[in-house]
Amino acid sequence: MKTALLVIDIQKDYFPGGKYELVNPLAAAKNAYMLLQCFREHDGHHVHIQHISLEPDATFFIKGDSGSDIHDSAAHFEGEPIVYKHEPNSFLNTNLLDLLKGWGVERVVITGMMSHMCVDATARAASDLGFKVIVAEDACATRDLQFGGTSIPADHVHKAFMSALQSYGDVMKSDEVIALLAGEMNLQP
Repeated sequence: MKTALLVIDIQKDYFPGGKYELVNPLAAAKNAYMLLQCFREHDGHHVHIQHISLEPDATFFIKGDSGSDIHDSAAHFEGEPIVYKHEPNSFLNTNLLDLLKGWGVERVVITGMMSHMCVDATARAASDLGFKVIVAEDACATRDLQFGGTSIPADHVHKAFMSALQSYGDVMKSDEVIALLAGEMNLQP
């Protein structure tokens, strides 16, 4: 099965010193990078997705601001495909679907940030569009959230969303994804 890796919003604003810091983004980025290197080494299809906010009152991912740049931990190499998005769903008003169809992709492996927002929206959309979905859960990060006067720790937010995404595809650790793909020998284009 032809598979592509999506590396969603691993951008500087989510890291220490950034404008919208997540919980443990470096650990997630390290696992995303491990998958990215695997796809690079085996000439597998992969694409970076970069969020640029178009909201006039945006506080992060501002166009032209270094915080919107892809973080060095999952660096985008010259010549690699990149999709620019302005919504949580990486398919909405972008060329991602056309890119994946052009490659003949049937399954996507999703990594990135944030678990409760862009990872979630993209995984659900990918499933709705007919792709088999794998979410590399340890290659995703989120943050603490507030609702109804309750603070929800990032770990609980992440687990709740990963639990829900099991209805849309497989949720696995990065090393399990690599073992699965190596077993299928489908990293070749």
